[in-house]
Amino acid sequence: MYWGLAGALFSAVCCGVASAMQAVAVQATTDGGRGFDPRFLWRLLGQRRYLGGLALTLVGLLAQVGALRSLPLFVAQATQSAAIPVTAVVAVWWFGLRMGRVEWIAVALVCVGLSLLGVASLGAGSGQPGMVFHWAVLAAAGVLPLLALCADKLPDRSRSAVLGLISGLGFGATGIAIRVIPGFGLATIVTDPAAYAIVAAGVIANWCYAAALQRGDVIAPTATMLIGMTVPPALIGELMLGDQARPGWAPVAFVGFVIALASALALARFGHIEVTERTAAEVRT
Repeated sequence: MYWGLAGALFSAVCCGVASAMQAVAVQATTDGGRGFDPRFLWRLLGQRRYLGGLALTLVGLLAQVGALRSLPLFVAQATQSAAIPVTAVVAVWWFGLRMGRVEWIAVALVCVGLSLLGVASLGAGSGQPGMVFHWAVLAAAGVLPLLALCADKLPDRSRSAVLGLISGLGFGATGIAIRVIPGFGLATIVTDPAAYAIVAAGVIANWCYAAALQRGDVIAPTATMLIGMTVPPALIGELMLGDQARPGWAPVAFVGFVIALASALALARFGHIEVTERTAAEVRT
């Protein structure tokens, strides 16, 4: 279990650095379409920082596989909230961005909540839903682009938060699919719909996250993304996969979960880290 927790934390670090890199690359991409638009995604693929962020995201996903298969989903996914302080530190130190007192307090509370979750966790449950559930995860991934198209019509601030949330739902679906797939042999990958859900949900999640970063925020869409990737998998893990806390530690796990997500919500509501023109200009060069 401890190796799984270490993998989840390493994955969160990768995700945090990747988020900061992708945010600056998005701000530097000023032509070729905006919003949830394939032209915009194509332009992003020409940005070295964005490609580097994608590479880090992939490394983080590989590290997260062990965590998803050895830890309860409410721990494995909530641990990704550690990406927020990592994003904040990288954004302030590396890119010269600004963050206020509210954001720093929320970042500290995220760390407190994650610590409580790690202490209270027992281990992954042994529940195995049937193939219908695997198809349901794939179908859920297919709905995400429709939700993104609707969110793309919202005002800027709401649009950024909602697209971040949809991105989180995509990453959450990826995590659930990794958890329920019985193995990674060739026969399983070809025949199991959960394997296709991993790819489809992952692509849509990264696309939505890039679109969410266009307004200039880094922290707010990252916070709503973490809400989307944490709450639904946690509920599914508890209700369908047999995840649980240590005997007598359920209240501690609940408090840690609430603190981590409430802090993420505070960042989503009040947090704002703006990408400066200087930083964007540096990325263009």
